[in-house]
Amino acid sequence: MTKKEGFQTVETNFEELDEKIRIHRKKIFWRVIGVSLGVIVTIFLAQLWMAVRGYDSYEIRNSVDRNGSEAAKYEKFLGNIIEYSNDGIGYMTSDNELLWNQSFEMVSPKIDICKDYLVIYDRGGTLIYIMQKSGVVKQIETAKPIQTVCIASQGTIAVLMKEDQTSYLKVYDKTGGELANGEFYGEKGGFPIDLAFSYDGKKLAVGMIDVNDGDVKSTITFYNLDSVGQNEINNNVGTFSYSDMLIPEIEYISEDTMIAIGDSEIIIFQGKEKPKMQKEIFVQKELTSVFYNEKYIGIAYSNESIESGYHIEVYNLNGGKVMENDTAIMYDAISFLDNNEICVKNQYECELFTIHSIKKFLYRFDTKLMDILSNGNGQDYIFLFDEAIEEVHLK
Repeated sequence: MTKKEGFQTVETNFEELDEKIRIHRKKIFWRVIGVSLGVIVTIFLAQLWMAVRGYDSYEIRNSVDRNGSEAAKYEKFLGNIIEYSNDGIGYMTSDNELLWNQSFEMVSPKIDICKDYLVIYDRGGTLIYIMQKSGVVKQIETAKPIQTVCIASQGTIAVLMKEDQTSYLKVYDKTGGELANGEFYGEKGGFPIDLAFSYDGKKLAVGMIDVNDGDVKSTITFYNLDSVGQNEINNNVGTFSYSDMLIPEIEYISEDTMIAIGDSEIIIFQGKEKPKMQKEIFVQKELTSVFYNEKYIGIAYSNESIESGYHIEVYNLNGGKVMENDTAIMYDAISFLDNNEICVKNQYECELFTIHSIKKFLYRFDTKLMDILSNGNGQDYIFLFDEAIEEVHLK
């Protein structure tokens, strides 16, 4: 057997080795923590900079000609643009590529959108179209003049109609099948003025106005169309009355949250099956506008400290004020954009505010501005002019 020489026996100190490994792992751990914190801080500072930064100009990333009607109105729907007017509705991309259109004749077209469905109807007429991203799902012709229509996320619609002193309520599924109906008689002391339909199509609210001897009383009645309501008389799961207040508008703004817009306060109702009043936002001045989305409620009223100006306030669904600022624009529209920014505009001016009260953008255009839509991040927008559609980047 060959004898191997020159090798030595080495004794290993395992405690010392374990300590070196622990020190090495600790260095790696803190190095990773440092890098991660650096990335988080960088992202936070970038977002903070974006949130407080103001812009006074923009660059055009893409522009296409348009030949739509000056009377057309616009809405964002599932990533593209709805354009509608008295003679039809179209669905197009920001490049003005027409995906589909539907012609009709309506005197006063109105739309309502919920998730993947929209409904367009002729207020005062009898025509209704239920639509999806692919186009028309169902056309419905009513027997009575339409007062208002609401749509739920599965395409179910609630229709309020009125003829003479009687109001008629019908609920249809997306195929036009009748699911429920009811009648309201004006001679009994009140008449319906608005509807609100929950996203799931299970909760329906009716706003009523009662005028007797010069006194005004508003009543909101909630109906549950599911199994919960079947255990109640006429499916009524709650009635709320308010004396000396006019409530002309009610709306479900999220799955289980409905707001009632009165002349002296805004009332927030919440509840999955039987809604309850959660908060009242009292209004001290005469409102010029109320606007809302799924998270916030905004109001605007004349500002005495600014000549021809307006004061804007925004509240969360708990009734807490989260934003307020002033605008000097004599606006014809004020609304939330998709990114929760507030857009104030008229035909030639636009002002954007962040939800953090920052005046983000103020601009006067040379051509007539039809509408503004957000387009992704906080610097990209779509400007709809009377003769062009522009994808822009603020700078």
